Amino acid sequence: MKKISFVIPVYNEEGNLQQLWEQIARVTDRLQIDFQLLLVDDGSTDGSFDLIRSLAEQHPQIGYLRLARNSGQSAALYAGFQAADGDVIVTMDADLQNDPADLPEMLRYYGDYDMVTGWRYNRQDSLSKKIGSRIGNGFRNWLTSENIHDTGCSLKVMRAEMLKRIKMFRGLHRFLPTLMRLEGARVKEVKVNHRPRLHGESKYTNLRRGIEGFYDVIAVRWMQKRHLNIEIGERHDQE
Repeated sequence: MKKISFVIPVYNEEGNLQQLWEQIARVTDRLQIDFQLLLVDDGSTDGSFDLIRSLAEQHPQIGYLRLARNSGQSAALYAGFQAADGDVIVTMDADLQNDPADLPEMLRYYGDYDMVTGWRYNRQDSLSKKIGSRIGNGFRNWLTSENIHDTGCSLKVMRAEMLKRIKMFRGLHRFLPTLMRLEGARVKEVKVNHRPRLHGESKYTNLRRGIEGFYDVIAVRWMQKRHLNIEIGERHDQE
């Protein structure tokens, strides 16, 4: 591992960005590793983008992209993945519910695994969100033959060269463990901290996730069944 690129979508998270930077700076200082923080503003309508620009002027490790219009979490992540220059990409939410202090423990498994994904074992969300998530994860695992407890956890460590091969579509950020496996990745799930949201509002509802997720899981199941697993048996190159 030479360099970590943190790729973090931002949509109306003005109240959280300063703390987010400070917490990431603390953990990378402890790890003594080269890193970039790539903030992808997804068309924020509050002061998030002005703050991102200000932070980038103060700290050379911070870069940013600003999408021309609000395009959703999958689009923001995909744009960030393609722009990142680290050999390892770490994703997390900008709302401070993920804890960057979990990163050293997750990185202990990186190398033996190509993807280490967080499991919010003690979620600090409403009861309806917890129930909705459990049902959604169970349905996804059943249909895709997966065993991931919490595919919605945004805290993930991934090998960049594999991740960049994945063509993202709207909603598919929730299937990254399965999509990484299709690229040959070894995947490990690790229990992580989860904190209550202190500033801003959640961008998702159970109804929206349920409707979109149903169509998404059908698409991912189709991709699994139709995935090309090509092995060359013999090759002769013409002179």
